[in-house]
Amino acid sequence: YQKRISTKMTATIDKVKIMFEGSEVIAHKLTVASEIHIDIDTAWEKVKTYSLLEFISKGKVKFKRQATEGRFPELWKEKETVKMRMLIFGLLPFGGLHIIYFDKIDDESKTMQTSEHDNIVKVWKHNISMHRASNHTIHYTDEVIIYSGALTGIISWWAKSFYKHRQKRWQLITDKK
Repeated sequence: YQKRISTKMTATIDKVKIMFEGSEVIAHKLTVASEIHIDIDTAWEKVKTYSLLEFISKGKVKFKRQATEGRFPELWKEKETVKMRMLIFGLLPFGGLHIIYFDKIDDESKTMQTSEHDNIVKVWKHNISMHRASNHTIHYTDEVIIYSGALTGIISWWAKSFYKHRQKRWQLITDKK
C-alpha cells in the first residue's frame, strides 16, 4: 500500500467578458487541473454521483436538499435541475437556494457541464473534463465561469480554494481501489 498523491496541480483565475441579463460584464474564469492516479472509466462513473460531490466537498461545503425536493439523485442526469442549500464549512448558509442545471453529461468525451446560480452568485458555469494521461492516470480539469457583481473577486478567490480542496480529496479516492 502506497499513497499516490499527485503534486501536479495548477490553478488560475482569468478575467473574461460574458453576457449577463443583456449586458457585457467582467467575470472570472477559474481553471484548476491536476493528474489523478485513477482509471478513467472508474473516475467518470464516480463524477456522475452525488456521493462523490459530497465526499470531495467535505470540510468546505455541505449540501442540503430542499425538503420538498426529496433526496439527492444517486446519479446526475442531463437536463435535470437540482435545488439545494449550501453550508460553508458545514455551518454557514450561503447564497440561499442554489440551483444546478445539468446542461451536458457526455459519456464519450467524459465531460459534464452545469449552469448554476443562487442569490449571491449570478453565474456559475462549471465544466468538468477528464482525459486519459496513462493507463491509471487521468488529467482532470474543473473550469468555472463566475460572475457575482462586485463580489466576483471574493467568490473567485474562495472558489479557487474550494476546487483545489476538491481535487486533493479526489486523491484520497485513488487509495480506495
